[in-house]
Amino acid sequence: MRLSRPLAIAALTTGFATVLSAPAHAAEDATVSILHGVPGATVDVYANGDVLLEGFEPGTITDPMPLPAGEYDLKVTAAGAGADGEAVIEADDVAVTAGTNVTVAAHLDADGAPVLTPFANDTSATEPGDARLTVRHTAAAPAVDVRADGEVAFSDLTNPNEAMADVPAGSISADVVLAGTEDVAIGPADVTLKEGTNTIVYAWGSAEDENLQLAVQEVDGMHSSPSGVPSGTGGQMETGSYGAVGAAGAAALLAGAAAFVVTRRRATARV
Repeated sequence: MRLSRPLAIAALTTGFATVLSAPAHAAEDATVSILHGVPGATVDVYANGDVLLEGFEPGTITDPMPLPAGEYDLKVTAAGAGADGEAVIEADDVAVTAGTNVTVAAHLDADGAPVLTPFANDTSATEPGDARLTVRHTAAAPAVDVRADGEVAFSDLTNPNEAMADVPAGSISADVVLAGTEDVAIGPADVTLKEGTNTIVYAWGSAEDENLQLAVQEVDGMHSSPSGVPSGTGGQMETGSYGAVGAAGAAALLAGAAAFVVTRRRATARV
């Protein structure tokens, strides 16, 4: 596979950083999607003490939507624990920044602790005939190599790093192996890379618990101007198979976005 203009992205720590990307529909809005990548932890989400999202299940990526900029006190609890329940993850005075385009992953760090990581979705224009492929390591697992059609496309990727390249549009057979080996951890699975889109593949789950999976998001609108809103396809790709689960509705996305999008703040994770 020909990889053109590879771009390695620096590590995003569990501390929250300002994530800037293309403008959303309105200057005062952010465009947000949420990945739930914590196995076995169906959660409820609260903002400023009000329940916003109930029963958010692992392996789901919400559809994107504009979210008004502002500040939120955020709390994620086990499903049914209530507003006063113990937080799995929480952060106060969280700033949702106007004009950002992000996916926020609730996932496990390399040691298996739940964390939040915001990723900027690159919506800059692609060349005619090209697609963008992004891979993100959000699993409790060691370094991995991501292969396309049996060849290493991205090597030695660690949690919570991402890597990206513009490639010719088409279909590839993708799998994930332990770095420097032929030991397959996830896949193989067929992935379609459409012209003018950014296909984002997340490795999530736990190697120790043998539940590693892939989740796939598609962000479009990169044919010319990067002003389009991503049309993410919520779902998950289980080991060795490619299957989708239904994305949350617009109301659920608003809730999830308010609960997870963070900038310049550090969340507190409790196990």
